Amino acid sequence: MMNRAFSRRLWGWMPAIACTLYLLPCTERALGLELTVDEIVKRANRVAYYQAKNGKANVSMTIIDSQARERSRQFTILRWDQPSEGDGSDDTFCGDQKLYIYFHRPADVNKMVFLVWKHADKDDDRWLYMPSIDLVKRIAATDKRTSFVGSDYCYEDVSGRSIDDDTHELVEASDKYYVLKNVPKDPASVEFTHYVMHVHRETFVTVSVEFFHKKNEKYKEYAALKFEEVQDRPTITKASMKDLRSGSETVVEYKDVQYDIDLPEDIFSERYLRRAPQKYLR
Repeated sequence: MMNRAFSRRLWGWMPAIACTLYLLPCTERALGLELTVDEIVKRANRVAYYQAKNGKANVSMTIIDSQARERSRQFTILRWDQPSEGDGSDDTFCGDQKLYIYFHRPADVNKMVFLVWKHADKDDDRWLYMPSIDLVKRIAATDKRTSFVGSDYCYEDVSGRSIDDDTHELVEASDKYYVLKNVPKDPASVEFTHYVMHVHRETFVTVSVEFFHKKNEKYKEYAALKFEEVQDRPTITKASMKDLRSGSETVVEYKDVQYDIDLPEDIFSERYLRRAPQKYLR
């Protein structure tokens, strides 16, 4: 299990020859690393979004505003990954993927569906079905940084940002963590100038992400609050996203997480936006 203290503890003493955070980029040779920066990024991405061939989780989301008022959301996430060309053991796999998110509660979002077709070589396709007006809305690539159902997460946080959208630099490494600075290749497409990830060295779980804007001030932060072994896979089961400007926070808890279940690809289609596959949502 991991709590806030674990995710925010000091990352260990670095020898004098090591690189100072934000001053000089660290090299794999200087740090005695067996992995390249790209390999670290890909493995962290796999743990966050691509474990096993498919998966399911029931999610409780609590949105807390600056006055401590709470709103809740409950939904189920289904995930299907495009089979890789190899034997499926490639720890750097990050190809095409499909996500189906079905909302159960509260009543005003019941039966709402968020569908994502994630592409490795082009912009993702995203749809939102709003049952209250029986409307299917395409979410444009320019809208991927907007709020996800009124929370502090954006659409891109939920489906995952493409690792090819950023340049990645290893700025620190200790016996516990890799610290990576990520800069968008297209600055005009996002509201941040860069973000810093702390990746647990043993499990490749991303324990925190800090977002910075043009004044080089941190304005948003993500933290993994708990992780567990689920079917022998390190899995985040509780996390938070804070908006430091508004003072709001969104906490998500993942329950009944399952990997490698029998999910057919065809349910991840527009056809099932209005006709939810209840068999897989129970």
